[in-house]
Amino acid sequence: MITPGEDGRWGTLLPLLPTEVCQRAAVDYDKDCGAYVVKSFGMLYQFTPQQRQIVSRTIKDPQPEMLLTRFAYFYRLASLWYLTGARELPPSNHLVPPEGLKDGGMFFKGGHTLPLDKLAARFGADRAGFLQRGIALGGEEVSFGDVAIRVYPFPRVPVVLILWLEDDEFPARVNLLFDSTCEFHLPLDMNWNVAMMCVLMMLA
Repeated sequence: MITPGEDGRWGTLLPLLPTEVCQRAAVDYDKDCGAYVVKSFGMLYQFTPQQRQIVSRTIKDPQPEMLLTRFAYFYRLASLWYLTGARELPPSNHLVPPEGLKDGGMFFKGGHTLPLDKLAARFGADRAGFLQRGIALGGEEVSFGDVAIRVYPFPRVPVVLILWLEDDEFPARVNLLFDSTCEFHLPLDMNWNVAMMCVLMMLA
């Protein structure tokens, strides 16, 4: 299945030197099959430009297939933008909310509002479940809120999800934060795709 906008990205990726792509995007290249290998949420995906094909390298596990089926609209195009546009930059460790990105205050509204309320409803009284799900997605616990997880949709695009548990005074809430360098790797709409993937994969 080819999602809208993919053709142009495949065309951009095809002539690029694999050594340069791997260095910029922190991915691997399998010379035997002419494919890039990208780690997303702790799972490996194979991108073959000649065939314009993306497949999971994880066998007998339905979880990796979600990014290529249920959430393909978000993953496929964003991953190709990442491969063609990522820069060789380490994370800044300066975290910003989606609204803090350039033009993010206008973009992350209306139909682009992130369903963080669904995460809060699911895990509002389940600290252990939130942490367990994040770790299952290749994430690592970080020290924010009542519990927080850092996941890696792409190697150079970490995202932090912070859960504030419900109590007698306040309802549960979840914050999503990007590393400030995300804007160097992806355009704003693709960072929205990344944020949606994080929320949906946590809920899946």
